[in-house]
Amino acid sequence: MRRAVAIVDGDHTVAVMRDALASLPYDVVAVWLAGGAEKLRAGDDFGVPTVDELADAFARVELVVDLSDEPVLDPRTRFGLVARTLAAGLSYVGSDFRFDPPQLEPFSAPSIGVIGTGKRVGKTAVSAHVARTFARDRDVIVVTMGRGGPSEPELVERPPTIEFLLALSREGRHAASDHLEIAAAAGIPTIGCRRAGGGLVGAVTSSNVLEGAALAASRAPDLTVFDGSGGALPPVAVDRRILVVGDGHDATVGLNAYRVLVSDLVVAVGAVDHGAIRDVKDVPIVRAELRLRPLAPLEGRRAAVFTTGAAPTEHLDADVVAVSRNLGDRARLRADLERVEADVYVVELKAAAIDVVAETAAERGVELVLATNDVVSPELDEELAELVAEETYA
Repeated sequence: MRRAVAIVDGDHTVAVMRDALASLPYDVVAVWLAGGAEKLRAGDDFGVPTVDELADAFARVELVVDLSDEPVLDPRTRFGLVARTLAAGLSYVGSDFRFDPPQLEPFSAPSIGVIGTGKRVGKTAVSAHVARTFARDRDVIVVTMGRGGPSEPELVERPPTIEFLLALSREGRHAASDHLEIAAAAGIPTIGCRRAGGGLVGAVTSSNVLEGAALAASRAPDLTVFDGSGGALPPVAVDRRILVVGDGHDATVGLNAYRVLVSDLVVAVGAVDHGAIRDVKDVPIVRAELRLRPLAPLEGRRAAVFTTGAAPTEHLDADVVAVSRNLGDRARLRADLERVEADVYVVELKAAAIDVVAETAAERGVELVLATNDVVSPELDEELAELVAEETYA
Protein backbone atom coordinates (compact mmCIF):
# COMPACT_ATOMS: atom_id res chain seq x y z
CA MET A 1 0.00 0.00 0.00
CA ARG A 2 1.21 3.50 -0.81
CA ARG A 3 2.11 5.59 2.20
CA ALA A 4 0.03 8.76 2.58
CA VAL A 5 -0.54 11.77 4.78
CA ALA A 6 -4.18 12.80 5.09
CA ILE A 7 -5.60 16.30 5.46
CA VAL A 8 -8.41 16.42 8.01
CA ASP A 9 -10.48 19.21 9.53
CA GLY A 10 -12.46 19.94 12.68
CA ASP A 11 -15.71 20.56 10.85
CA HIS A 12 -16.10 16.77 10.68
CA THR A 13 -16.38 14.74 13.86
CA VAL A 14 -13.35 12.67 14.73
CA ALA A 15 -15.45 9.51 14.41
CA VAL A 16 -16.29 10.37 10.82
CA MET A 17 -12.66 11.13 10.05
CA ARG A 18 -11.37 7.93 11.66
CA ASP A 19 -13.80 5.81 9.63
CA ALA A 20 -12.87 7.68 6.44
CA LEU A 21 -9.17 7.15 7.13
CA ALA A 22 -9.75 3.44 7.69
CA SER A 23 -11.57 3.17 4.36
CA LEU A 24 -8.71 4.59 2.32
CA PRO A 25 -6.67 2.20 0.11
CA TYR A 26 -3.46 3.70 1.50
CA ASP A 27 -1.19 3.29 4.49
CA VAL A 28 -1.96 6.58 6.27
CA VAL A 29 1.07 7.32 8.42
CA ALA A 30 0.08 10.83 9.56
CA VAL A 31 -2.66 13.45 9.43
CA TRP A 32 -2.52 17.21 9.23
CA LEU A 33 -5.33 19.24 10.79
CA ALA A 34 -6.08 22.00 8.29
CA GLY A 35 -8.35 23.92 10.66
CA GLY A 36 -11.90 24.06 11.87
CA ALA A 37 -13.01 23.48 15.45
CA GLU A 38 -16.78 23.17 15.27
CA LYS A 39 -16.88 19.45 16.03
CA LEU A 40 -13.55 18.91 17.80
CA ARG A 41 -13.49 17.98 21.48
CA ALA A 42 -10.58 18.10 23.88
CA GLY A 43 -8.53 14.94 23.63
CA ASP A 44 -9.89 13.86 20.25
CA ASP A 45 -7.54 11.44 18.50
CA PHE A 46 -7.51 10.66 14.77
CA GLY A 47 -5.86 7.29 15.33
CA VAL A 48 -2.57 8.21 13.62
CA PRO A 49 0.11 10.78 14.50
CA THR A 50 -0.62 14.44 13.73
CA VAL A 51 2.03 16.64 12.07
CA ASP A 52 2.31 20.37 12.73
CA GLU A 53 2.81 21.20 9.04
CA LEU A 54 1.76 19.21 6.00
CA ALA A 55 5.29 19.34 4.58
CA ASP A 56 6.62 17.67 7.74
CA ALA A 57 5.29 14.35 6.40
CA PHE A 58 6.50 14.71 2.81
CA ALA A 59 9.73 12.77 3.29
CA ARG A 60 7.79 9.73 4.56
CA VAL A 61 4.94 9.47 2.05
CA GLU A 62 4.11 9.13 -1.64
CA LEU A 63 0.90 11.14 -1.74
CA VAL A 64 -1.44 13.49 0.08
CA VAL A 65 -5.09 12.54 0.56
CA ASP A 66 -7.44 15.48 1.15
CA LEU A 67 -10.44 14.65 3.38
CA SER A 68 -11.21 18.28 4.18
CA ASP A 69 -13.91 20.54 2.79
CA GLU A 70 -14.90 24.18 2.63
CA PRO A 71 -14.85 26.49 4.49
CA VAL A 72 -11.65 25.18 6.08
CA LEU A 73 -9.93 24.99 2.70
CA ASP A 74 -11.16 27.46 0.11
CA PRO A 75 -10.12 26.86 -3.54
CA ARG A 76 -7.14 29.24 -3.45
CA THR A 77 -5.74 27.71 -0.25
CA ARG A 78 -6.27 24.19 -1.55
CA PHE A 79 -4.50 24.98 -4.83
CA GLY A 80 -1.61 26.32 -2.77
CA LEU A 81 -1.37 22.97 -0.96
CA VAL A 82 -1.58 21.12 -4.27
CA ALA A 83 1.27 23.24 -5.66
CA ARG A 84 3.54 22.54 -2.69
CA THR A 85 2.72 18.84 -2.79
CA LEU A 86 3.49 18.53 -6.51
CA ALA A 87 6.69 20.56 -6.13
CA ALA A 88 7.80 17.95 -3.58
CA GLY A 89 7.24 15.26 -6.21
CA LEU A 90 4.11 13.80 -4.58
CA SER A 91 0.56 13.23 -5.79
CA TYR A 92 -2.45 15.03 -4.30
CA VAL A 93 -5.77 13.18 -4.23
CA GLY A 94 -9.26 14.34 -3.24
CA SER A 95 -12.80 13.04 -3.46
CA ASP A 96 -13.25 13.99 -7.13
CA PHE A 97 -9.82 15.10 -8.30
CA ARG A 98 -6.23 13.95 -8.55
CA PHE A 99 -3.03 15.82 -9.35
CA ASP A 100 0.25 14.13 -10.20
CA PRO A 101 3.58 15.90 -10.64
CA PRO A 102 4.77 16.25 -14.24
CA GLN A 103 7.03 13.41 -15.33
CA LEU A 104 10.46 14.89 -16.08
CA GLU A 105 13.06 12.80 -17.85
CA PRO A 106 16.72 13.00 -16.77
CA PHE A 107 19.13 15.02 -18.91
CA SER A 108 22.81 14.26 -18.47
CA ALA A 109 24.33 17.62 -19.48
CA PRO A 110 24.16 21.09 -17.88
CA SER A 111 20.76 22.63 -18.60
CA ILE A 112 18.45 25.56 -17.89
CA GLY A 113 14.71 25.63 -18.46
CA VAL A 114 12.79 28.82 -19.21
CA ILE A 115 9.05 28.62 -18.48
CA GLY A 116 6.19 31.10 -18.33
CA THR A 117 2.91 31.79 -16.59
CA GLY A 118 1.15 31.72 -19.95
CA LYS A 119 1.28 32.77 -23.58
CA ARG A 120 2.90 36.05 -24.70
CA VAL A 121 4.68 36.86 -21.44
CA GLY A 122 8.12 37.40 -22.99
CA LYS A 123 9.40 33.88 -22.34
CA THR A 124 10.94 33.35 -25.77
CA ALA A 125 12.69 36.71 -25.52
CA VAL A 126 14.15 35.64 -22.17
CA SER A 127 15.24 32.28 -23.60
CA ALA A 128 17.03 34.08 -26.44
CA HIS A 129 18.68 36.45 -23.96
CA VAL A 130 19.81 33.55 -21.76
CA ALA A 131 21.26 31.72 -24.76
CA ARG A 132 23.10 34.81 -26.05
CA THR A 133 24.48 35.62 -22.61
CA PHE A 134 26.00 32.20 -22.00
CA ALA A 135 27.15 31.79 -25.61
CA ARG A 136 29.76 34.49 -24.96
CA ASP A 137 32.00 31.87 -23.38
CA ARG A 138 30.16 28.54 -23.84
CA ASP A 139 28.87 26.30 -26.57
CA VAL A 140 25.09 26.72 -26.19
CA ILE A 141 22.14 25.08 -27.91
CA VAL A 142 18.42 25.79 -27.43
CA VAL A 143 15.56 23.27 -27.55
CA THR A 144 12.04 24.67 -28.09
CA MET A 145 8.58 23.07 -27.97
CA GLY A 146 6.11 25.22 -29.91
CA ARG A 147 2.46 24.48 -30.63
CA GLY A 148 3.33 24.69 -34.32
CA GLY A 149 6.67 22.94 -34.16
CA PRO A 150 7.95 20.33 -36.66
CA SER A 151 6.90 16.67 -36.63
CA GLU A 152 10.53 15.65 -36.15
CA PRO A 153 13.08 17.64 -34.15
CA GLU A 154 14.63 20.17 -36.51
CA LEU A 155 18.06 21.74 -36.03
CA VAL A 156 18.49 25.31 -37.30
CA GLU A 157 22.17 26.26 -37.08
CA ARG A 158 22.07 29.81 -38.45
CA PRO A 159 19.53 32.66 -38.59
CA PRO A 160 16.84 31.84 -41.17
CA THR A 161 16.34 34.21 -44.10
CA ILE A 162 12.97 35.62 -45.08
CA GLU A 163 13.16 33.63 -48.32
CA PHE A 164 13.68 30.42 -46.31
CA LEU A 165 10.73 31.25 -44.04
CA LEU A 166 8.47 31.99 -46.99
CA ALA A 167 9.42 28.67 -48.56
CA LEU A 168 8.51 26.86 -45.31
CA SER A 169 5.18 28.65 -45.16
CA ARG A 170 4.36 27.80 -48.76
CA GLU A 171 4.99 24.13 -47.93
CA GLY A 172 2.25 24.39 -45.30
CA ARG A 173 4.65 24.66 -42.37
CA HIS A 174 4.31 27.10 -39.48
CA ALA A 175 7.18 29.41 -40.38
CA ALA A 176 7.14 31.48 -37.18
CA SER A 177 7.73 28.65 -34.72
CA ASP A 178 9.77 29.34 -31.60
CA HIS A 179 12.97 27.67 -32.82
CA LEU A 180 13.00 29.85 -35.92
CA GLU A 181 12.40 32.96 -33.80
CA ILE A 182 15.24 32.17 -31.39
CA ALA A 183 17.63 31.23 -34.20
CA ALA A 184 16.84 34.55 -35.89
CA ALA A 185 17.02 36.62 -32.70
CA ALA A 186 20.00 35.03 -30.97
CA GLY A 187 22.00 33.44 -33.77
CA ILE A 188 22.27 30.31 -31.59
CA PRO A 189 21.79 26.74 -32.90
CA THR A 190 18.21 25.82 -32.01
CA ILE A 191 16.29 22.56 -32.16
CA GLY A 192 12.59 22.91 -32.87
CA CYS A 193 10.14 20.46 -31.32
CA ARG A 194 6.38 20.40 -30.88
CA ARG A 195 3.86 19.77 -28.15
CA ALA A 196 0.09 19.43 -27.79
CA GLY A 197 -1.98 20.13 -24.71
CA GLY A 198 -1.04 21.84 -21.49
CA GLY A 199 -2.04 20.85 -17.96
CA LEU A 200 -2.60 23.03 -14.92
CA VAL A 201 0.99 22.55 -13.77
CA GLY A 202 2.52 22.47 -17.24
CA ALA A 203 2.51 18.82 -18.29
CA VAL A 204 1.83 18.19 -21.98
CA THR A 205 -0.31 15.55 -23.65
CA SER A 206 2.25 14.73 -26.32
CA SER A 207 5.55 16.11 -27.56
CA ASN A 208 8.78 15.15 -29.30
CA VAL A 209 10.91 17.15 -26.86
CA LEU A 210 12.72 14.09 -25.55
CA GLU A 211 13.88 13.30 -29.07
CA GLY A 212 15.00 16.92 -29.37
CA ALA A 213 16.83 16.64 -26.06
CA ALA A 214 18.66 13.55 -27.33
CA LEU A 215 19.68 15.44 -30.46
CA ALA A 216 20.97 18.30 -28.32
CA ALA A 217 22.93 15.94 -26.07
CA SER A 218 24.53 14.28 -29.09
CA ARG A 219 26.25 17.59 -29.89
CA ALA A 220 27.79 17.68 -26.37
CA PRO A 221 27.15 21.40 -25.75
CA ASP A 222 28.38 23.19 -22.64
CA LEU A 223 24.82 24.27 -21.89
CA THR A 224 21.36 23.40 -23.21
CA VAL A 225 18.53 25.90 -22.81
CA PHE A 226 15.05 24.35 -22.85
CA ASP A 227 12.42 26.89 -23.89
CA GLY A 228 8.90 26.18 -22.58
CA SER A 229 5.70 26.92 -24.47
CA GLY A 230 2.98 29.09 -22.97
CA GLY A 231 2.47 27.68 -19.48
CA ALA A 232 3.82 24.25 -20.47
CA LEU A 233 7.09 22.94 -19.03
CA PRO A 234 9.68 21.07 -21.08
CA PRO A 235 9.37 17.45 -19.85
CA VAL A 236 13.03 17.41 -18.84
CA ALA A 237 14.62 17.48 -15.38
CA VAL A 238 16.73 20.59 -15.92
CA ASP A 239 19.39 21.75 -13.47
CA ARG A 240 18.00 25.28 -13.12
CA ARG A 241 14.70 26.86 -14.06
CA ILE A 242 13.72 30.46 -14.83
CA LEU A 243 10.08 31.56 -14.61
CA VAL A 244 8.88 34.49 -16.72
CA VAL A 245 5.84 36.26 -15.29
CA GLY A 246 4.03 38.48 -17.77
CA ASP A 247 2.74 42.01 -17.32
CA GLY A 248 -0.32 41.88 -15.07
CA HIS A 249 -0.16 38.10 -14.60
CA ASP A 250 -0.84 36.64 -11.15
CA ALA A 251 2.02 34.27 -10.43
CA THR A 252 0.06 32.61 -7.62
CA VAL A 253 -3.39 32.11 -9.18
CA GLY A 254 -4.50 28.54 -9.83
CA LEU A 255 -1.42 26.34 -9.88
CA ASN A 256 1.02 29.03 -10.98
CA ALA A 257 2.43 28.71 -7.48
CA TYR A 258 3.87 25.36 -8.60
CA ARG A 259 5.80 27.15 -11.33
CA VAL A 260 7.21 29.54 -8.73
CA LEU A 261 8.16 26.70 -6.38
CA VAL A 262 10.09 24.76 -9.03
CA SER A 263 11.97 27.83 -10.30
CA ASP A 264 15.29 29.31 -9.20
CA LEU A 265 14.83 32.79 -10.68
CA VAL A 266 11.80 34.87 -11.65
CA VAL A 267 11.88 37.45 -14.44
CA ALA A 268 8.99 39.87 -13.95
CA VAL A 269 8.07 41.61 -17.20
CA GLY A 270 6.13 44.80 -16.51
CA ALA A 271 3.66 45.18 -13.64
CA VAL A 272 4.00 42.08 -11.46
CA ASP A 273 3.26 41.64 -7.74
CA HIS A 274 6.67 40.68 -6.33
CA GLY A 275 5.32 40.30 -2.80
CA ALA A 276 2.83 37.63 -3.81
CA ILE A 277 5.65 35.65 -5.45
CA ARG A 278 7.84 35.85 -2.35
CA ASP A 279 4.92 34.71 -0.21
CA VAL A 280 5.16 31.45 -2.16
CA LYS A 281 8.97 31.16 -2.27
CA ASP A 282 11.95 33.31 -1.34
CA VAL A 283 13.30 33.39 -4.88
CA PRO A 284 15.35 36.08 -6.67
CA ILE A 285 13.12 38.34 -8.79
CA VAL A 286 14.42 40.70 -11.46
CA ARG A 287 12.42 43.38 -13.22
CA ALA A 288 12.50 43.47 -17.01
CA GLU A 289 11.00 45.28 -19.96
CA LEU A 290 10.87 44.26 -23.61
CA ARG A 291 12.26 46.48 -26.36
CA LEU A 292 11.57 45.80 -30.01
CA ARG A 293 14.78 45.56 -32.07
CA PRO A 294 14.74 45.31 -35.88
CA LEU A 295 17.29 42.84 -37.21
CA ALA A 296 18.25 45.22 -40.04
CA PRO A 297 18.63 49.04 -40.19
CA LEU A 298 15.48 51.08 -40.86
CA GLU A 299 17.38 54.29 -41.69
CA GLY A 300 14.54 56.66 -40.96
CA ARG A 301 12.17 55.20 -43.55
CA ARG A 302 8.38 55.08 -43.26
CA ALA A 303 7.74 51.86 -41.35
CA ALA A 304 4.69 49.81 -40.42
CA VAL A 305 5.26 47.70 -37.31
CA PHE A 306 3.50 44.38 -36.69
CA THR A 307 3.71 42.78 -33.23
CA THR A 308 1.76 40.57 -30.83
CA GLY A 309 2.23 42.75 -27.78
CA ALA A 310 2.59 46.22 -26.39
CA ALA A 311 6.34 46.72 -26.83
CA PRO A 312 7.00 50.45 -27.50
CA THR A 313 8.13 51.66 -30.91
CA GLU A 314 9.20 55.24 -30.11
CA HIS A 315 12.89 54.30 -30.01
CA LEU A 316 12.96 52.92 -33.57
CA ASP A 317 15.10 54.68 -36.16
CA ALA A 318 12.12 55.09 -38.45
CA ASP A 319 9.09 57.18 -39.23
CA VAL A 320 6.53 54.79 -37.76
CA VAL A 321 3.35 55.34 -39.77
CA ALA A 322 1.34 52.38 -38.43
CA VAL A 323 1.45 49.86 -35.59
CA SER A 324 -0.59 46.66 -35.63
CA ARG A 325 -0.64 44.37 -32.62
CA ASN A 326 -2.81 41.79 -34.39
CA LEU A 327 -0.28 39.18 -35.46
CA GLY A 328 -2.33 36.65 -33.51
CA ASP A 329 -5.61 37.56 -35.29
CA ARG A 330 -5.36 36.99 -39.03
CA ALA A 331 -8.66 38.71 -39.93
CA ARG A 332 -7.78 41.91 -38.10
CA LEU A 333 -4.21 41.71 -39.35
CA ARG A 334 -5.34 41.58 -42.98
CA ALA A 335 -7.63 44.55 -42.32
CA ASP A 336 -4.66 46.46 -40.87
CA LEU A 337 -2.55 45.62 -43.91
CA GLU A 338 -5.23 46.95 -46.24
CA ARG A 339 -4.82 50.40 -44.68
CA VAL A 340 -1.01 50.45 -44.56
CA GLU A 341 1.26 52.40 -46.86
CA ALA A 342 4.92 52.15 -45.86
CA ASP A 343 8.41 51.68 -47.25
CA VAL A 344 9.23 48.81 -44.91
CA TYR A 345 7.30 46.33 -42.79
CA VAL A 346 8.85 45.53 -39.40
CA VAL A 347 7.48 42.29 -37.98
CA GLU A 348 8.05 40.02 -35.01
CA LEU A 349 8.59 36.41 -36.03
CA LYS A 350 5.38 35.15 -34.41
CA ALA A 351 1.93 33.92 -35.38
CA ALA A 352 1.01 35.19 -38.88
CA ALA A 353 4.28 37.03 -39.50
CA ILE A 354 5.20 35.00 -42.56
CA ASP A 355 2.02 33.59 -44.09
CA VAL A 356 0.27 36.98 -43.94
CA VAL A 357 2.69 39.89 -43.45
CA ALA A 358 5.68 38.54 -45.37
CA GLU A 359 3.47 37.29 -48.19
CA THR A 360 1.78 40.68 -48.43
CA ALA A 361 5.15 42.41 -48.47
CA ALA A 362 6.33 40.12 -51.26
CA GLU A 363 3.18 40.81 -53.31
CA ARG A 364 3.56 44.57 -52.91
CA GLY A 365 7.33 44.72 -53.34
CA VAL A 366 7.76 46.17 -49.83
CA GLU A 367 10.90 45.34 -47.86
CA LEU A 368 10.35 43.18 -44.79
CA VAL A 369 12.55 43.42 -41.70
CA LEU A 370 12.26 40.86 -38.93
CA ALA A 371 12.34 42.13 -35.35
CA THR A 372 12.96 40.59 -31.96
CA ASN A 373 12.19 41.66 -28.42
CA ASP A 374 15.30 42.38 -26.39
CA VAL A 375 15.08 41.95 -22.62
CA VAL A 376 16.06 45.16 -20.83
CA SER A 377 17.02 44.39 -17.24
CA PRO A 378 20.10 45.77 -15.44
CA GLU A 379 19.94 42.93 -12.90
CA LEU A 380 19.34 39.92 -15.12
CA ASP A 381 22.86 39.09 -16.29
CA GLU A 382 24.21 39.23 -12.73
CA GLU A 383 21.50 36.82 -11.58
CA LEU A 384 22.22 34.52 -14.50
CA ALA A 385 25.86 34.39 -13.48
CA GLU A 386 24.82 33.45 -9.94
CA LEU A 387 22.44 30.83 -11.30
CA VAL A 388 25.23 28.86 -12.95
CA ALA A 389 28.06 29.66 -10.59
CA GLU A 390 28.48 26.04 -9.49
CA GLU A 391 31.43 24.01 -10.75
CA THR A 392 29.34 21.88 -13.11
CA TYR A 393 28.74 24.94 -15.28
CA ALA A 394 32.31 26.23 -15.35
